[in-house]
Amino acid sequence: MMIRRTLMLALITFASATIWAQSPFDGTWNFSMDSPMGSIDAIVTMRAEGTTLVGEFDMGGGRKWPIEAGTIEGNQISFEIDRDGAMTYVMSASANGNTITGTAMAMGSIAEWSMSK
Repeated sequence: MMIRRTLMLALITFASATIWAQSPFDGTWNFSMDSPMGSIDAIVTMRAEGTTLVGEFDMGGGRKWPIEAGTIEGNQISFEIDRDGAMTYVMSASANGNTITGTAMAMGSIAEWSMSK
């Protein structure tokens, strides 16, 4: 009986630690950016896989842009987005609670962007 309680306590502790270890980048975000190439709004789903950021931008109308070369370092992220083969955005940002703010570089221009939950 004591072994069973010890095992149960260990499993609960492990499960709790796993839940609380979730990355601040995990989840669904509302993205917005105004750039010289136009205004962009998207629904973004992201998750951390260790120090790798994965996910996609849902642009609507069936268009989805995967997050490529995504990295996480503390509260900082960087990644690339291939805009339908027309250009590549090089993105970087930092998280502060339910808000992420950053910059995007493409074709010699820099634009600020933000996401919120």
